[in-house]
Amino acid sequence: MSRLKDKFYKELVISLKKKLKFDNLMRIPKLQKVSVNIGVGEATENKALLDNARKELEIITGQHAIIIKSKKAISNFKLREGVAIGTKTTLRNEMMYEFVDRLFNIVLPRIRDFNGVPKNSFDGRGNYTLGIKEQIVFPEIVYDKIDKIRGMNITFVTSAKNDEEGMALLKALGMPFKSE
Repeated sequence: MSRLKDKFYKELVISLKKKLKFDNLMRIPKLQKVSVNIGVGEATENKALLDNARKELEIITGQHAIIIKSKKAISNFKLREGVAIGTKTTLRNEMMYEFVDRLFNIVLPRIRDFNGVPKNSFDGRGNYTLGIKEQIVFPEIVYDKIDKIRGMNITFVTSAKNDEEGMALLKALGMPFKSE
């Protein structure tokens, strides 16, 4: 069992129950999945960029990534329907907790001029999306072996009913929110 998952079920569940004033343990919000994706718009001209992005995402998450294709054509972006434009992977259970633990404790503090993640990136249902501008903040990525600096989106899907419950869950797990 991962360190964060063990901590969550042994300590954080009880503190969240008191903080959110729930009478039932099953009502406490949980992290359901973490989705990590990289958009590679330049892949329409160069397919090698998409393969490199997929390999980097697999190194970062430790799980196989799939190629995402466009759903509709947009002429201003020279994009046709069905063209590969990104890569993504969805983490659950043990791998999810390992990734979240590394992200909160190792990766985010490595970001230059980091003073916390914004509190306004919730979707209204307790899910949170975080954007990272450079993949090189992950210690698994070797700077000399990358072809281009890429950003990525990380979405935390929770069982929370609203943003307050989602924020309480992510704070308890260790997400460093900005202090205002």
